[in-house]
Amino acid sequence: MQIFLPARWVKTQSHKLNWAKHPQTQLRLQQLLLPLVGLTLFFLLWHAVASQIVTTLGSFPGPVAVAEQFSNLLDEHQAEQQREAAFYQRQQARLEQLRLTDPNSEAQIRPYSGRPTFFSQIATSLLTVLCGFALATLLAIPAGVVIGLSPKLYAVFNPLIQLFKPISPLAWLPLITILVSALYPQTEGGLSRSFLVSAFTVALCSLWPTLINTIVGVSQISPDLENVSKVLRLRWVSHIKTIVLPSAIPMIFTGMRLSLGIAWMVLIAAEMLAQNPGLGKFVWDEFQNGSSQSLSRICAAVLVIGVIGFVLDRLMLLLQRYVNWDKNAVLR
Repeated sequence: MQIFLPARWVKTQSHKLNWAKHPQTQLRLQQLLLPLVGLTLFFLLWHAVASQIVTTLGSFPGPVAVAEQFSNLLDEHQAEQQREAAFYQRQQARLEQLRLTDPNSEAQIRPYSGRPTFFSQIATSLLTVLCGFALATLLAIPAGVVIGLSPKLYAVFNPLIQLFKPISPLAWLPLITILVSALYPQTEGGLSRSFLVSAFTVALCSLWPTLINTIVGVSQISPDLENVSKVLRLRWVSHIKTIVLPSAIPMIFTGMRLSLGIAWMVLIAAEMLAQNPGLGKFVWDEFQNGSSQSLSRICAAVLVIGVIGFVLDRLMLLLQRYVNWDKNAVLR
């Protein structure tokens, strides 16, 4: 018995098979499937080991328990948002009623003072780390360019860089807290001292990779490019813009990616120790709480911290690919 298949169907299926055998397609499938295999193995191992670990608060939570607590944290956030909306609605209604009886009333709406939720603390941590990282970048890149172009300046500042680079954020935190308290008067409507302490700690601890990589990238410019700049008689600013920065961009972004990862780690530690608002404080509060749900909530926070760190690194990688002049360069 012979089976006849439509010619168009046969051609379509053969085209699909050829597409699947394409090297770029296979590479993309590997890039997608291999990380999924690693994540699956991690969650399976976590599930198997968690039930065997017993702590003073009960069994160590597995992936299912952590997922349930994450859902509870989302429900708590939504409930808190509803309470906040109802709070402002009540105030608005009372204010309108008061103005009907007394048009000259100077009563104002008071800000909501409810407890911060898990997701609001995520937003606080992200804002703090981005401000600290931006400050570190604005300081490190110009300083790295200037130092990298001058061997004498490098000889002057390199000992200071090597001296301050390994200092732990735990050592900087008390000094920064004292300086901010002494130099920054707390005013209504201004930036809080806790925010400044966290941002300055992040900036001070995360600027070194960007600074060092910028110095190295600037100092390794090709002599041919230097000669081109001399032949064209470029001014110092034009030399920096057209020769130095394009050549040093790969090293600069490598330093920035390292700095952003360090900034995120430093921030969590600073929030935990100084009790500044954010994810670090959430983890510490749950540890101090010691309830049966604390371990699951801490694990949920740890996973969120890791995911945010990964996303920040990928975003920085995308920015590097967009800015980098060599579009064929392999970036990981």
